Amino acid sequence: MIQDAETTAADTPWFSRTLDLSCRNEAALRRRLRDYFISTFNRYESLFDCLNTAQAFYEKPISLRHPLIFYLGHTATFFINKLLLARLVDERLDEKMESIFAVGVDEMSWDDLDDTHYDWPKVAQLMDYRAKVRAAVLAIIDEAPLTLPLDRDNPWWAIIMGIEHERIHLETTSVLIRQQELKWVSPRPDWAPCTDRGDAPANELVPVASGSVVLGKDSDSSIYGWDNEYGRHEAEVPAFDASRYLVSNGEFLEFVEAGGYRNRHHWGQEGWQWREFANRSQPEFWRKKPSGWHLRLMTKEVPMPWNWPVEVNYHEAKAFCNWKTSETGEPIRLPTEDEWYRLHQAAGIRQERPDGAWQANLHLDHWASSCPVDRFAHGDFFDVIGNVWQWTETPTYPFDGFEVHPLYDDFTMPTFDGQHNLIKGGSWISCGNEAELSSRYAFRRHFFQHAGFRYVASDAELTAASSHYETDKLMSEYAEFHYGERYFGVANFPKALVEHLLPYLDGRKRRRALDLGCACGRASFELARHFDCVTGVDFSARFINQGVQLSREGVLRYTLCDEGELVLYKSRRLADLGLDQVPSPEFMQGDACNLNPKLTGYDLVFAANLIDRLYEPARFLDDVHSRINVGGLLMIASPYTWLEEHTARAAWLGGFKKDGESHTTLDGLKAHLGKHFRLLGEPRQLPFVIRETSHKFQHSLSEVTLWERKDD
Repeated sequence: MIQDAETTAADTPWFSRTLDLSCRNEAALRRRLRDYFISTFNRYESLFDCLNTAQAFYEKPISLRHPLIFYLGHTATFFINKLLLARLVDERLDEKMESIFAVGVDEMSWDDLDDTHYDWPKVAQLMDYRAKVRAAVLAIIDEAPLTLPLDRDNPWWAIIMGIEHERIHLETTSVLIRQQELKWVSPRPDWAPCTDRGDAPANELVPVASGSVVLGKDSDSSIYGWDNEYGRHEAEVPAFDASRYLVSNGEFLEFVEAGGYRNRHHWGQEGWQWREFANRSQPEFWRKKPSGWHLRLMTKEVPMPWNWPVEVNYHEAKAFCNWKTSETGEPIRLPTEDEWYRLHQAAGIRQERPDGAWQANLHLDHWASSCPVDRFAHGDFFDVIGNVWQWTETPTYPFDGFEVHPLYDDFTMPTFDGQHNLIKGGSWISCGNEAELSSRYAFRRHFFQHAGFRYVASDAELTAASSHYETDKLMSEYAEFHYGERYFGVANFPKALVEHLLPYLDGRKRRRALDLGCACGRASFELARHFDCVTGVDFSARFINQGVQLSREGVLRYTLCDEGELVLYKSRRLADLGLDQVPSPEFMQGDACNLNPKLTGYDLVFAANLIDRLYEPARFLDDVHSRINVGGLLMIASPYTWLEEHTARAAWLGGFKKDGESHTTLDGLKAHLGKHFRLLGEPRQLPFVIRETSHKFQHSLSEVTLWERKDD
């Protein structure tokens, strides 16, 4: 799938490193960014050359993930979606592609199977689309205005974000190819594995002195970072012992042969439930054959390299540590994130981006596989970085000063759930940001990556940093707006809207309702009192996550600004609102201007305070009739606060002079909806109050209109 020579990156012996954005020479920075983009785009496409037939693109490697065709398309549509948000492009390349491939990447719960049918395009069609994306990005890099410095506030940050995002998927997709049936893949010379294998070395514990760690990337760093890397965390780490080597296949075999997968005593409740569900008796990539144990690599199986690191999920690594404790009497466990950084310090590893090969099995500098655990020494240890990722005991959490990036507000926030554990150190294919010391990646504990572990011995008490309370100002204000107190006698706005709707529902079908721009979901829950099925859709996964949390746990916790740095801690329960007995709405991420085709057949579409926040409101209005059954209703509520930061001036529905006369938003609504809808009654204004601090509130009026879908 590699493109012709005119679009390839400059020849270099090593896969291009993360860019240093401190360069103040515009031409040089454009050139480096161009090479960084092309080398990443090409390398990602070459990964799919390991698939030997078109059918391999459409067969799921595992039931919990999409087929591989999705991941080939997703990284390309990610570029366009982020460039649109950054306003570096002003139109879509292919609306259907950019809807199908937009979301749905995160692995599901281990017992949550996805049987959804998708109308995937042909591979050739998708490659044509990728070629268009390539040309669009290169046109920006070559021709668009560039203001230096290129920092987190620069629109061009979206380009680097797209590149680093694709490098993440270079790794995660290689795991899926490794999980694909062997008949669908073929070896490739540019993805050749290591051939050095033998007996496992004897592992031993090595002392690590106590010390302090200071984590967190500065906001003015010249190296790209994801949102969870910024902020500050300090800790004093007590002394501990750490295994000299990563746990090898040979060392892990002892656990397997001792019946470790059959002994529930070694497993936590969550881990044992996964083991029972998966019916697992050995690591994911091990194969038992008449000739002995083999290991599945990305494109072939080889006799077991006992001196390579074992690759397991968190549950298996934890069970091994518990077994090791019972065998040795030592307090064996996985390291914390802080302990891994202390180990990094003790090993004397410096953060660097070498011109030559890494002195570690990292960044595709050596092989397309793991290698012996005693190959790369780092001080008294081996593979402190590289070879495979290392599971830690630490569920991911925000550093002090954490802020989401507006271009990707759901990169980390959905993982602050206590169910995603951090992995450290990188693997043989970890590239770009993944190879940085500051990187912080976390996966669900049942998930497989090119990940293994090393163990530590320590009596130090494990304490998990809390990520339970929502601290983001906007998210907390919306949580209070939806579920909080009544201020100045003004009724809860989402509930008041639904109550205003009720008389119009008499005699109408109440099967399915769609709550667009649902935010954290109060209206979705209120609608669930009156409809058989309610779907809440919002552009922000962070908002969706609050609705999902309420559905699952019945409680939402957040902080509110009191004054200055003082905050109030709030908890809201569905039971206190009388909503605990209603059927739980379904929540999903989506773009109201580019909705998934399957969102149709509704008896109500509910759009509260949405229309004046859309980048193309006319597109939404011109399409919404196709989502509503004849006789169904459309409710639109809006204060008509048109702002160019949300909607380009040319796309406003009203609030301006037209032909010398005032043209209101209601006029615009009538013009776009009149063909397919009739207006029911007169518009009504409903008040709402948004609390900012204990002493500052916003009081607004939202105009509510009801529209009935006519028979065309």
